[in-house]
Amino acid sequence: MRVVVDFDVCESNALCMAAAPEVFEVRDDDFLYLLMENPPEELREKVEKAVRSCPKQAITLEGD
Repeated sequence: MRVVVDFDVCESNALCMAAAPEVFEVRDDDFLYLLMENPPEELREKVEKAVRSCPKQAITLEGD
């Protein structure tokens, strides 16, 4: 699984970070950082929740 973030659409709402803090982080500069582009399979449920929770639909998964 590969996580793709459209940073042009992302508003750094941090809802993805709440769902999967191992993969997403909004730092003090108010920008989203992708900590793992290819997270392990055991994080799939959390990453899928992050994708669903994004109000801007800026996160997608590839390679499913």
